[in-house]
Amino acid sequence: MPDRLDDLAAAMPEPRLEALRAELARRAAASDLLDVAYRTLETELGTLLLAATPAGLVSVTFDGDAPSATLERLAEALSPRVLEAPARLDDAAQGLERLIGGASRGFDGPLDLSLARGFGRQVVEQLRQIPYGQTRSYAEVAGAVGSPRAVRAVGTACRKNPLPIAIPCHRVVRSDGSLGQYAGGPEAKRILLGVEHVHPVAE
Repeated sequence: MPDRLDDLAAAMPEPRLEALRAELARRAAASDLLDVAYRTLETELGTLLLAATPAGLVSVTFDGDAPSATLERLAEALSPRVLEAPARLDDAAQGLERLIGGASRGFDGPLDLSLARGFGRQVVEQLRQIPYGQTRSYAEVAGAVGSPRAVRAVGTACRKNPLPIAIPCHRVVRSDGSLGQYAGGPEAKRILLGVEHVHPVAE
């Protein structure tokens, strides 16, 4: 049956398919059957995959061109009721576009931190305190959350930040000023810091 449905979708004109998806999303939301909505967003950083719950934006990943693994993870971690519903993420998409383009200094929409847990949640909360246009080292973030020896764990938490861009893990760099790792890759991190007029040391 899934193969047959895929064939029918492939044969359907794109405008009609989009209208059908929108109607399915509307009905699911009206019936309280839509727990996680998602959409893709084309940006200078690549194709992003955005997901939201009724509480707010819950996930931003850099795998919008191949979203299957992320959608499976969201279904397991949050709810199996996941549906493509672009209109429900329009405000979040515009907020991220403003950040990437330098028209905004912070994400002003609601955020759902359900995917940030344990020590990672502490780090993510601390990332929100780093001012626009400034950076902090992994060691400084570790100290700020009360675990000065947990520098590597901070790096892992930054890499697993469920809401990059909206929560600025790109503002965390190595102690020597070089970039360090980033879920979207070093060039994406360099672009975001460049928008904020921060110039990290070349690696």
